Amino acid sequence: MEIVDVNIDNIDKEHICCAISDKKGEFQVLSKKSWLKDRFKEGIVFKKGDVRGKVFIEYIPAENAWCPIIANEYMFINCLWVSGKYKGQGISNILLEECINDSKEKGKKGLVILSSNKKRPYLADSKYLKYKGFILADTANPYYELLYLPFEKDIDIPKFKESVKVEDINESGFVLYYSNQCPFTSKYVSMVKEFAEERDIQLNIIKYESKEQAQNSNTPFTTYSLYYNGQFITHEILNDKKFEDIFISKKYINFK
Repeated sequence: MEIVDVNIDNIDKEHICCAISDKKGEFQVLSKKSWLKDRFKEGIVFKKGDVRGKVFIEYIPAENAWCPIIANEYMFINCLWVSGKYKGQGISNILLEECINDSKEKGKKGLVILSSNKKRPYLADSKYLKYKGFILADTANPYYELLYLPFEKDIDIPKFKESVKVEDINESGFVLYYSNQCPFTSKYVSMVKEFAEERDIQLNIIKYESKEQAQNSNTPFTTYSLYYNGQFITHEILNDKKFEDIFISKKYINFK
């Protein structure tokens, strides 16, 4: 398998493997590609296998990461994803090694990535990362872990910003924070919004439009985070059925 560097010159013709590429998913693809195009000038790197599948790694200088962390001179991994028939072939190791070598060439101190205390959807697998040498740098409620891989000894350890530690989400009702880092949000946020409007459910949707907004977020996962009356509910990207299940299971709303 060859590794392809997606950049401003070839992004319009390359398959972005984390996004759905059929006609129904066209808007998702466009939203992700638009987000990437704006990030290339900030140093984002998107490397993928030359296959039509979810085989890629995406990373960016931590100073430009859409995550509320302090990790100067580190490289932040947005996503490392190998799925389906490509799993178990050592491809994750190849992609990670590409990132390590590239980051060292660019003079970075190490890598940093957002994970969790056990394997969860949309978050990096901490077990795999720790096996590869990543170390726990910091934690944030309810289950987030900030992991790092240092290239040198005696360097600053990355950490979450104080905005995350405060967890001050004062808005009543449901509040959904999201960005277009993940192509799936463009579809499912609209779906949940329509669902809430039809049922007169109080839902405030806040979209992060810039790295500055994301870097000062109260929630570690700025791609998608749902709260209710200040209480964290989930970081998983929900369709309308899963959203309804949350209402019923948590007894926020009694459907007639």
